[in-house]
Amino acid sequence: MFAPSLFRPVHSIRTKFLIVLLSLFTLVLNGQPEPFSAATETLLSRINLDEKGLRDVQNEVAQPVEAAKELLNYYRHRTSVQHPIDRNLKTASLVQTAIEKDLKVADNALKHIFVGQPAYPPHFCGDDIDWSTSPVPDKEWLWQLHRMSFWDAMGRAYWHTGDEKYARAWGQQLIDWTQKNPRDEDHKYAWRSIEAGIRGFRWTSLFQRFIDSPSFSPEVLVAFLNSCHDHAQYLMARYRSGSNWGLMEAEGLAFIALTFPEFKHAEKWRNEAFRRLNREINIQVNPDGHQRELAIGYHLGCIHWFLRTYELAKMNGIEDAFPASYLRRIEQMCEVPMKLCLPDGRNVQFGDAWEGSPGQHQRKFQDWADFFRRDDFLYLATDGDQGQQPDSTAYALKGSGLYSMRSGWDKEAICLVLKCGPDGGGHSQPDNGTFDLYAGGRNLMPDGGSYIYSGNPEGRAWFRQTRVHQTLTLNEANSAYDPQLLLWQPGDSLDILVVENQSYDELTHRRSVFFVDKRYFIILDEAIGTATGDVAIHFQLAPGEAVYDHTRNTVHSNFDEGWNVLVRTNPQNQMTLEKEEGWVSFKYTEKEERPAFRYRIPKSKPDENIRFVTVVAPYETAMPDIQVRLPENLNVGSGSTRLVVEEFGKKWRLGYSLTDRDD
Repeated sequence: MFAPSLFRPVHSIRTKFLIVLLSLFTLVLNGQPEPFSAATETLLSRINLDEKGLRDVQNEVAQPVEAAKELLNYYRHRTSVQHPIDRNLKTASLVQTAIEKDLKVADNALKHIFVGQPAYPPHFCGDDIDWSTSPVPDKEWLWQLHRMSFWDAMGRAYWHTGDEKYARAWGQQLIDWTQKNPRDEDHKYAWRSIEAGIRGFRWTSLFQRFIDSPSFSPEVLVAFLNSCHDHAQYLMARYRSGSNWGLMEAEGLAFIALTFPEFKHAEKWRNEAFRRLNREINIQVNPDGHQRELAIGYHLGCIHWFLRTYELAKMNGIEDAFPASYLRRIEQMCEVPMKLCLPDGRNVQFGDAWEGSPGQHQRKFQDWADFFRRDDFLYLATDGDQGQQPDSTAYALKGSGLYSMRSGWDKEAICLVLKCGPDGGGHSQPDNGTFDLYAGGRNLMPDGGSYIYSGNPEGRAWFRQTRVHQTLTLNEANSAYDPQLLLWQPGDSLDILVVENQSYDELTHRRSVFFVDKRYFIILDEAIGTATGDVAIHFQLAPGEAVYDHTRNTVHSNFDEGWNVLVRTNPQNQMTLEKEEGWVSFKYTEKEERPAFRYRIPKSKPDENIRFVTVVAPYETAMPDIQVRLPENLNVGSGSTRLVVEEFGKKWRLGYSLTDRDD
């Protein structure tokens, strides 16, 4: 008898159809049709029946239906395999496992209203589920549908409520998916290797959530394990080295292999997954700890993909498959958000990244503090209530070309993060020299982000232009990646950073940043080379009003409360201040207008080099009056720089010599 609460859709016709459909489905299963017997025989051929505990299954091998029942009994009583989802905690998890969002997603999934790409509304996929059609042009929706995040919600809802409707519906949907999505060319939308890897990881958790349910029938078990075997064999043949895809492929392969060692090929799968992860951590992670794609969201994901497999191996007593260097590199990776995130915990949106919410990484820092015994991680996890604050306010990830300077470790601190690094691939953008500025709890000059992946190619392309980042362009063209660190010199009251990028064939952009008195920034931009055309430096502010003063070459934000920022570039012959189109995207598929502008100078002679001198000053109350002077005989692109900064009668003499550089 079906629980009445499961069948309360909007339309009575749909209700009757569902009842008839599921009743027929149940009759077919209870009748044990030949396909089930054949599927069971296939599964038994894939399992090493000589394994300890499988004798009862082996004794029934001539009767596949009975063998499937014995196999289910074996898995319900098996204690030899450990998993992060501990079945022993199911009873204690009542009313403690799911949050309101989980219950909403799970209840929708009962009615076949599924989440694909979560930026879009959930979508009704039909009484007879259509797994092949996206309601939006964005391919990400369909790809992410096949990651089944809604099944995770159903698993949590089941443990939270104990209501059998979630387990029953999941089993029906699992069988439906395996029948409708065989691994062939016609179903490649469901079988990208990234989705297969994600499913390999997630499905082992679903197994733990549902295996003890009365609704977890032999039919569900056979469909589930045969599909897991298909996933593992597929992932063995797919290896995207150098990409985050390769890590998800390896993780999915490892979780299937370790969760189901009864498969004949499990040891081979496990060894290959471990081999890939041990190899990829040296290929994909720079010596400074940042993942090579230089997008913080993917970096954080890679930490999970590397670490979760190690933790699973450790739970099952085989962590020696990973050398000590593996964990040391992961620990370095965990330092990256400490060094590069904004003071309130939001991300800097370089490349394909989104800022997220304040404090979003606190749980991660708590886990890492416990795992690595790090007091600085504990400090960030507890808002400074415990642990010890990080050992510096300035960090250079030299191989990745990422640098941060901040005034302190409170959430109101001034912080600038700059990027001038190598090409990170498809998730990177041609933006070397760009930066993000934060002060007083406000992201005053955020990077634009990336907006969308597919479904709107023109929109995505707009965000991937050099000219919409806070850096230098020649004729508005996209720049190349050819970075070099010339000087990194942090100090108590002055931080100095000098980087170069061979942005164009015959033009190098040198950017020097002085963080003066931990309060404001002087930025020198030098265009060095024989190329001619319009040279411009571009800036963008947070959404809101901006005030332009063309006579003084200044732009400042104009928030009524809290902090603002002033940008002023020293006047020079033929330089103009011009407004530009400005957008920023803080969430996938969403964008909003913001002030954007450039300072432009025509470069008409090959032997002419150009320099911009800019004050970027965050402030809370009165707008600062900061003047910068350079010696008239100081050549653009020389090996040393000298300047005088005056502020309310106070004078600073700043400069550097590149012979002082510390490589």
